[in-house]
Amino acid sequence: MPHIHVCSLAKVPETIRATGARSLVTLINQETTVSRPPEIAPDRHLHVAISDIVEEIEGHILPADRHVDELLAFVRQWDRAEPMLIHCWAGISRSTAAAFIAACALSPKRDEHEIAQAIRSRSPTATPNARLVALADAMLGRSGRMAEAIAGIGRGYECDEGVPFALDLH
Repeated sequence: MPHIHVCSLAKVPETIRATGARSLVTLINQETTVSRPPEIAPDRHLHVAISDIVEEIEGHILPADRHVDELLAFVRQWDRAEPMLIHCWAGISRSTAAAFIAACALSPKRDEHEIAQAIRSRSPTATPNARLVALADAMLGRSGRMAEAIAGIGRGYECDEGVPFALDLH
């Protein structure tokens, strides 16, 4: 079964080559230009322009329901024939939240705490964006369990670039 891979923007080309990912999710600030790698078909690339924030800050895009809706629609139509790569600027917060959300959406019976622990065990730097997780938690009817699971793993260690990882779906 294909995995969901997570990395920083800087590691996208090498991660696509190493994993064979053919679906790509980009979660990045609106002003950051991201070129779609040639291995990714245009219809297999979701670009979500959001800032890595949890409350309103002037000049930034706060993650909202519409952004999570886009993410959920994209991951639900993923055929899982090849891996999916999810990235943000540093591979620490937005991308780890999106991978957690995708795993919860695609494995509705899987325990949220187990998914969160899997993320922590694979990436000591992962600090999923709490707002993205809370929005998805409500949309997926997880009754606060997603937010609780992310709070339970705490912040990852401070760094400039996150440790890339793969997340199993089962």
